[in-house]
Amino acid sequence: MLKDPLFLVVAVAVATVAIILLTGIGGFARGGDFNKKHANRVMRWRIYAQAVAIVLILLFVWIRRGG
Repeated sequence: MLKDPLFLVVAVAVATVAIILLTGIGGFARGGDFNKKHANRVMRWRIYAQAVAIVLILLFVWIRRGG
């Protein structure tokens, strides 16, 4: 499965969502100037990245089931 290019794309998409989420949580925890300037933008990026990751996961499952 690790040699499957679509699986690798899905893994990168999920990792991207995790990184963005952790950045947002870290900003909330620190508070201050970064949180005031970027909190909403970071969470919007997470939503977009999460939507892409979900579509890729569904595409992966559909293709692997013989779709």
